[in-house]
Amino acid sequence: MIFRYFYLMSDLTQLLRRDLPASIVVFLIAVPLSLGIAAASGAPLLAGLVAAVVGGIVAGALGGAPLQVSGPAAGLTVIVAGAVADFGFAGTAAIVAVAGIVQILLGVSRLGRAALALSPAVVHGMLAGIGLVIALSQIHVLLGGSPRSNAVENLKELPAQIVDHHGLATMLGLITVAVLVLWPRFVKISVLPAALVAVVGVTVLASVIGGEVTRVDLPEEPLAELITPVWPDAPLHKITVAVFTIALVASVESLLSAVAVDRMHDGPRARLNRELVAQGTANTISGLLGGLPVTGVIVRSSTNVAAGARTRASAILHGVWIAVFVLFCASLLEKIPMAVLAAVLIVVGVRLIDLAQIRTYARHGELPTYLVTALGVVFVDLLTGVALGMVTAAVLILWRLTRCEIRSVQRGPGEWLIRISGTLAFIESARLTREFNAIPPNGDVDVELHLDYLDHGAFETIKTWEEAYVRGGGRVHIHEVHDSWFHRATSGRLGGGKSTPRLLGSWSRWQGINEQRRDAMAAGIAEFERNVAPMVRPHLAALARDGQRPEQLFITCADSRLVPNLITASGPGDLFCVRNVGNLVPPAPRPHAAPGVGDASVGAAVEYAVDVLGVTTITVCGHSGCGAVRALMSGAAAPGSSLGDWLSLSGVHFTDLTDEERCCTENLVQQLANLRTHPVVQAAEAAGRLRLTGMYFDLAEARMYEVDPVLGIHRPVDTPAA
Repeated sequence: MIFRYFYLMSDLTQLLRRDLPASIVVFLIAVPLSLGIAAASGAPLLAGLVAAVVGGIVAGALGGAPLQVSGPAAGLTVIVAGAVADFGFAGTAAIVAVAGIVQILLGVSRLGRAALALSPAVVHGMLAGIGLVIALSQIHVLLGGSPRSNAVENLKELPAQIVDHHGLATMLGLITVAVLVLWPRFVKISVLPAALVAVVGVTVLASVIGGEVTRVDLPEEPLAELITPVWPDAPLHKITVAVFTIALVASVESLLSAVAVDRMHDGPRARLNRELVAQGTANTISGLLGGLPVTGVIVRSSTNVAAGARTRASAILHGVWIAVFVLFCASLLEKIPMAVLAAVLIVVGVRLIDLAQIRTYARHGELPTYLVTALGVVFVDLLTGVALGMVTAAVLILWRLTRCEIRSVQRGPGEWLIRISGTLAFIESARLTREFNAIPPNGDVDVELHLDYLDHGAFETIKTWEEAYVRGGGRVHIHEVHDSWFHRATSGRLGGGKSTPRLLGSWSRWQGINEQRRDAMAAGIAEFERNVAPMVRPHLAALARDGQRPEQLFITCADSRLVPNLITASGPGDLFCVRNVGNLVPPAPRPHAAPGVGDASVGAAVEYAVDVLGVTTITVCGHSGCGAVRALMSGAAAPGSSLGDWLSLSGVHFTDLTDEERCCTENLVQQLANLRTHPVVQAAEAAGRLRLTGMYFDLAEARMYEVDPVLGIHRPVDTPAA
């Protein structure tokens, strides 16, 4: 009971210190944005406030992203405006409620992450297009006119609107834009967001000046004026399109916002399916109450995190403050000029066009997808823009999948190198044939293949040219420096079986040049420097600068079939490795032993790893089919030879010479015992800062086992001990 009391007091303290102040900051931002989005959507202003209240309280309480704040979003403005024009607002409210049910079904079906499969370039292009549409419509309001029916008309009429006479409302709107742009640059106070300062400051200025401007108009009795949804009198297919458009766009925007918010804090991660159900519930309730559609909003969510929120209480409270303000302080909202809200929406719309994102997509070759989507939304409509963006993304993917680089280099008189990299499919056959035909006859040609994929049509093109060139007196050498596609195709096995991944296969597997094995290492080094080095260079540079800090000393056999970094999925800086014949750890020399007795190399590595590097684990790893163990079992290593002298340091005594696997395990257990004869290991173990483990790798199974040094048995590393 006492612990529960202190736990509750701790929660209350966090609420008062963190979540309560954050909720007030978000509330101050949400009110003008909600009014502006409602105005831009052609909906009653009260509908924006209803959505803000429902989004805060319902989505905040049920959501799977605790720090996300939900409400009406600029990203749905164009869709809602079209729905209001087609169905009226009462019909739109009914559509919003049904769209919420669709979202709930998507969440219950655990399809939350499926929405994230949509290309981010399409999503951000869609938002950029929506931002342009919002800005083009609201700039007419700011200049004293009325927005046209679509973005094209708004763009055509804009020059005439600019040169027309402008009154007080335009001045107030321009001042609002200036405050919104300049305030964040010069004032870094989170409790005074730019939107609040701009709206309140310019509203006060308008009241002091006293001019006639159009202002916010809210019902005197907000609860009595809530709009009841009415099923629209329209064709069912048209209603269905509107329902799914709102549901899908709201879902994608909410989930992308939740993922983005996850990157801003170190608290619990978002549960996307639960968030989708919460958003659907909020939309259903908002629609039934006559509100706008609700989504997770990145502007409010990022403000919530920056203001210090720690739990979902902040999002819930911000909705409560909006409800209280609307019910008891609506007269204050009615003093806000509509031109001020238009200015807020213009800035919000322009900020949906993120220059950093555009630069990122340009670097990654996805700018066409972004631009096609954005321009499609602006000049056609939202669904067409998104569809065009998805088609563009698919075309770019297909182009990359079939992209191939072919380079011809003359290395000397009559000597040519043709390097082919990437994916080689039949559609590249014509270009491939042109490159081959440009090689003079009777030459010595090396064809170097760095292929991710080779289809049969491209293989036939290479093979046909090779045969014709050789018949004409030339020589052709085909080397594979990435995979064995050509070799397998020659053997009639193209597409038969899995290809060995590039970094996992041995030289003989991926080079396919058995007649030139002396060049295998050079080819491997060249491949590393060409394809692997650029990826690992930043990590290696950091290790070179900061030094190594491995957590583990890994002692294993020198057998070429055993690759420590491969079987442990580790990389540079992870393992401090010692490899020798038989993974031996000779015991520490006895006190006063004559110099040169035993072997000091392993002991030196152990001392360096424990005392200097501070490793916390030493692992001795044996393996199946160990040649050293077999030599010990058969006595093949003659005394007096270097191998015999080395193996005599193992100290192992086998209990059953007919069981090779047991002998490998017994050798491993003995090396762990030998490790404990080293004073540095004894001291570290006694201090509790070092752990010794034994591992056994079965080559045929490609599976690692943990060895129990007491029982002398091994079990898979993912199986708990009895």
